[in-house]
Amino acid sequence: MESSQPQPLLPQSMVSTRDRVQALLRAVVAVGSQLDLETVLRRIVEAAVGLVDARHGALGVIGASGKLAEFVPVGLDETEIAAIHHWPQGRGLRVPVRIRDEVYGNLYLTEKRDGGEFDEQDEAIVAALAAAAGVAVQNARLYEESRGRQRWLQASAEVTRRLLSGADPDDVLDLVTQQVLEMSGADLATLALPEGGQRRLVIRHAAGAEAQGASGLALPDTSLSARVLASGVPVTLEEFSHDQRVTPAARERMALGPAVIFPLGGPGNVRGVLTVGRRPGSMPLTRAAMEMVASFAAQAGVALELADTRRDAEQVTVLHDRERIARDLHDLVVQRLYATGMSLQGAMPLIGRPEAADRVSAAVDALDDTIGDIRSAIFALRERPNIGQATAAEQILQVMDEMTGPLGFAPSLSLAGDLGVRIPEDIAAQMLGALRESLSNAARHARARRIDVSVEAGGDLILIVRDDGIGMGNVTRRSGLANLAERAQELGGALTIGPAAGGGTELRWQVPLPASS
Repeated sequence: MESSQPQPLLPQSMVSTRDRVQALLRAVVAVGSQLDLETVLRRIVEAAVGLVDARHGALGVIGASGKLAEFVPVGLDETEIAAIHHWPQGRGLRVPVRIRDEVYGNLYLTEKRDGGEFDEQDEAIVAALAAAAGVAVQNARLYEESRGRQRWLQASAEVTRRLLSGADPDDVLDLVTQQVLEMSGADLATLALPEGGQRRLVIRHAAGAEAQGASGLALPDTSLSARVLASGVPVTLEEFSHDQRVTPAARERMALGPAVIFPLGGPGNVRGVLTVGRRPGSMPLTRAAMEMVASFAAQAGVALELADTRRDAEQVTVLHDRERIARDLHDLVVQRLYATGMSLQGAMPLIGRPEAADRVSAAVDALDDTIGDIRSAIFALRERPNIGQATAAEQILQVMDEMTGPLGFAPSLSLAGDLGVRIPEDIAAQMLGALRESLSNAARHARARRIDVSVEAGGDLILIVRDDGIGMGNVTRRSGLANLAERAQELGGALTIGPAAGGGTELRWQVPLPASS
C-alpha cells in the first residue's frame, strides 16, 4: 500500500507572486468589463492602488496641448485635489498608459501603506495593468465617440426637423443651446446673435449655471465673440474669467474657467457665436466634445439657412399671389368703377330734378371713396414686408405707375435727398397716401394735361403735387384730403392745398424727419 506523500509547500515569495498575478488578472477583467470612460478611468486607478497597496493614486489624462486635461484621483480629498497644479512629484511610481503609440495619460501611485518603498515587482505589475488599461480606454473612447455621434445626429435631425416644420426660430435656438450644453459636458452654454450691425452681438440664449446672468449681455465689436463672428474660427481659452481679451462685463457675468468660443454656421455664413465653458478650476473640454460641438454648430447654422430660404420662398409665393390679386383689382374693379363714375357725371346735365341730380352726385362721391379704399387695399397687397422691403423711392414709382392709367399720361417726377432706409415706415405710408389721393383727385376733377410731382427728404419730408388743370373749384367733399391733413398734423407737419402759379392746383405735404443716427 502506497503511502501518500505531502505536497511540497511553495515558497512564500512564489505564493505572493501567484496571488498578485491573480489579482492583476481580476483587475484587468474588472477594468475591461466597463464601457463608460469615466468609470474605466476610475477602475484603473482603484485597481493600481490595490495591486501595490498604495495610499494615493491618480490618472492624469494628457490633453491636446500636452497639459493636464483630466485628473482622476483615488485616496485624496477635495482640498488635496484643489492643491494640485502640476504633475505629482516625490517618491512613487509613474507609469504611462498608452493607446497604440500615443501616451493617453500617466498613472501616479504614492506612499505604500506598510511604509516601504515601491520595488521592481510593483512597477512590473502596474506596467502590466497599464498595458491592459490602454486597450480598455481605447474601447471606452470608441464607445463614447459612437454615442456622441449618435447624440449629434439625433440633435441635428431634431433641430432641422423643427426649423423646416415652421417652429419658432427662438425656440429652436433655445434647443440648440441646451443640446450643446449636454453634449459637451459644460457648465454654461450661451448663444450670441448679431443685432444692430454685423459685428454687434447680444446673448439671447443661455443654458446651464448662471444662464440668467449671461442672458441679455451685449458684446461690443471689439470682443472675442465678434472676432469669431467675423472670422468663423473657434477660439480656446484656458481661463475665461482671467483672459484680458474678454470684456470686463463678460468676465463678471460669465464666471468661467476653460472655455471655447464657436461660430454657429460654416465659413461665410456665421449666424451667431456659441460660448461653451466650465467652472473655474475645472478640466478643459475634451477634444471629442469640442469636435462634436463644432460639427453640431456648423450643422445648426446650415439648418437655419435652409429654414430662412424656405420661408423666403414661401413669402415670394404669397407675394406673387398678392400681386396677382392687386393687378386684377386694379385692371378690372377699379377701372370699371371709374368708368361708371365718369358715365354718371356725364349724365348729370340731363337730369331735370335737382334731388335726382344730388343723388347721382352723392353716388359719384361714394364711388370715388370706394375707389380710394380699393387703391389703398391694392397698395397694402403690394407691400413687401420681411423680404427686401421697398424703399420710399421705389414705392413712389409704384404709385406713379399705378395712376398713369386713370390720368391718361405719366406725371413728371423729381426726387431729392435720402429716400432710402432713413424714411420711417409710418411717415412713408402717410406720404404715399397723400400722393395717391392728390393724383386720384386730379384724374377725377382737374382736367389736367400736366402734373409735376417732387419729393424731397432733408430735415423734413416734403411732397409737392402741382397740376395745370381747372383748379379746386367748389369741391364739397374733401374727406380724403381732410384725413391726410389730420394725419400730417399728428406727425408734426401740415398739408396745404391752394392755387398753383400759372393756374391749376398745388398740394404741399410736409412733416419733419427724425435726425439720422
